[in-house]
This record gives sequence, structure tokens and C-alpha cells, in this order.
Amino acid sequence: MSIHSKVTQWGNVSRFCIDRLADYSELLSIELARARTAFTREVIALVALAVAGLFTLSFFCIALIATAWGTPHFLNVAWSIAGAWFVLSIASYVVLHGQKPTRSFDGLQVEIREDLQTLREALK
Repeated sequence: MSIHSKVTQWGNVSRFCIDRLADYSELLSIELARARTAFTREVIALVALAVAGLFTLSFFCIALIATAWGTPHFLNVAWSIAGAWFVLSIASYVVLHGQKPTRSFDGLQVEIREDLQTLREALK
């Protein structure tokens, strides 16, 4: 291969990269907006669920303890509720760490990967 053809080939590759840079920035802004919207929606839903769930379970536990107040089983009920909360906390921790993390910017990664493959083929 001559030097002129190599320079032409690299010129074509650089023009391709410059042309794709604008596409990448547009795709990045779209992916960022989608990720921000999804994240906001998930956080709001999670907070609402957590608050509602905690209030419900707290009042249920208070009702159980109040029901057992004058009985000989009062201490057993109170410690059983505390143990149930502990088990629920451990289960929540295990579930949280067992989840697969979400993948953001998949579209951008695919486009960059395909363009790199195109560049490799062009430079052969």
C-alpha cells in the first residue's frame, strides 16, 4: 500500500469519526434524558412504597403489641415482632444485593461498538 492510499484511508476514517461525533452527542443526550426520567420515576415510586409500607407495618405492630398488653404473652409478642423486623431487614438486604444492576446508555454503547468494528474493517 502506498503512502498516498494510507493517508487517504486515514482521512476517510477521520471524516467518518467526525461525522459520527455529532450523532454520538445527540444519542448521549437522548439516553441521558431517558435514564434521568426512569431514575426519577423509580426513586419516587420506591420512596412512596417505603413510606406507606413502613407506616402500615408500624401501626400493625403497635396494634399487635397493644392487643397483647395485659396478657402473659406480652414479652413474647414484642420480641417476636422485633425478630420479624430483623428477618425482614436481612431479607431486604439480600434481595437488594442480589439484583442485577441496570444498564444505562446501551444504545450509545452499541453504536460505538459497531463504529469501532467498521473502523477496524476500514483500516485493514
